[in-house]
Amino acid sequence: MRILIVDDNPTNQIVIEKVLQKAGYQQNTKLSSAFELIDYLHMNEEQPQESLFEHADADLILLDMMMPGMDGIEVCRLIQKYPHLKDIPIIMVTAVGDSSKLAEALDAGAIDFVTKPINKIELLARIRVALRLKYEKDWHKNQDKIIRQELDLARQVQRGVMSDTLHNEALHIDALYRPSSQLAGDMYAWQQLDNGKYGVMIIDVMGHGISSALVCMFISSQIRELLQRNVDPVEMMQQLNARMMELQTESIPISYYFTGIYCVIDPVHQELEYVNAGHPPGLLVEATGKVRRLETSSCAIGMFEELEMRKERISFTADSKLYLYTDGLMEQHAMEEDPDQQIKQLSQLFKRERKADMEELFHHFVSTQFGTEQHDDVCLVGVHIK
Repeated sequence: MRILIVDDNPTNQIVIEKVLQKAGYQQNTKLSSAFELIDYLHMNEEQPQESLFEHADADLILLDMMMPGMDGIEVCRLIQKYPHLKDIPIIMVTAVGDSSKLAEALDAGAIDFVTKPINKIELLARIRVALRLKYEKDWHKNQDKIIRQELDLARQVQRGVMSDTLHNEALHIDALYRPSSQLAGDMYAWQQLDNGKYGVMIIDVMGHGISSALVCMFISSQIRELLQRNVDPVEMMQQLNARMMELQTESIPISYYFTGIYCVIDPVHQELEYVNAGHPPGLLVEATGKVRRLETSSCAIGMFEELEMRKERISFTADSKLYLYTDGLMEQHAMEEDPDQQIKQLSQLFKRERKADMEELFHHFVSTQFGTEQHDDVCLVGVHIK
């Protein structure tokens, strides 16, 4: 616990130091001017945001308001420009009774003031309050740091369960994943199945952030298990619906659900089977430029215990490209409000940019009118069926 006593009057420094020492505050540093304080805290007046030090050797500053060269209010403003210093509590010590000056000091970043001549009972009481507030702030900052570290680890785990790029003689599968925050409710997965077929899935859990990411991770494990079992698209969705209903309990006030498309692609026979559960339609762009929609055939997963699922089957030509995406992609682009018009715009973009990779495609969707701001998770899967 270190308290800085900043005063150009040596007598005032000694008086305050004795009061502090008798109260048990033994680590005190006396400084005679604002410039000495600047040097002690390693501040740079010309470039106030730059500092080689992340932590300050000070827990409280008792700062004289009136000093030659630079007064207490001015140095207080300078301290507030440093992120690692701005939370150090500053108590102004002043003989000035001008209320406007005291208000200016508080506006500059001081949290309290005491007047000269020093009343030791009042001074110690204000110090205890200031240090208690600093302890609370430090505790919350440390908790925030721990949470950020855990979120970063969770983000790495979430990205780690996403399928890797798949590239062979039959097809090429790649994806783009852009969470709006550290964690997202979007997920994709694919796997080679029996008889040369491939299962590809994309989902979008309601909402985004920690809660939807947890649901997403739970569903991700179920999807991988079902992909290993090579289940039919209808069974895939029914099994996932049953797992989602297990999450719906009276103790959880929110009912979670997700939309998704599961496709089974047969490159040899040029056929595709799919079930679309309330998801934006997938788009199959053939080499001829014809666009086929993988329309919705059931409601979202997790809304009802019993769902009527309908599997669709379509044929395609060689050199076709399948695009699956979440609705965040459309929100990222300046599109018509009408959903049908949005899909038509997407179709035109996919047709025009058939040879673009996922990153290039994403930049075509980013609207200049929204800048870099992203309000929803974005996921885009591209399957080139050779």
